[in-house]
Amino acid sequence: QAQLVEFGGGSVQTGGSLKLSCLATSLSSSAYCMSWFRQAPGGERRGVAGICDDGEVSYIDPVKGRFTISRDSAKNILNLEMNSLKPEDTATYFCAASMMFSCSGDDCYWDEGLVLGQGTQVTVSS
Repeated sequence: QAQLVEFGGGSVQTGGSLKLSCLATSLSSSAYCMSWFRQAPGGERRGVAGICDDGEVSYIDPVKGRFTISRDSAKNILNLEMNSLKPEDTATYFCAASMMFSCSGDDCYWDEGLVLGQGTQVTVSS
């Protein structure tokens, strides 16, 4: 069974940077895309960025130019570099694997077979 474990959460001040990583094990061959989701306190879990085996990379508009997603497929590691962090980026961040993932505007889309990690907390103070 696929397992995704996130690392690298923490607390920073506005304008700071953090790097999240995710180690994936036992992924099936249908895990074509990997992505990051986040869930703010009291809010819904929403997609943030994704990267697929065909090279497609997508982000929601609020993080474009500040976040960079990358993937080391040989090591099954997914990264998310977050710069110029804002208090509204405060959330629990989840790593995910799926057959399909894409973002447009403020929304992302994925298939029903999404597998999620346990999450790591990111807190940005003003």
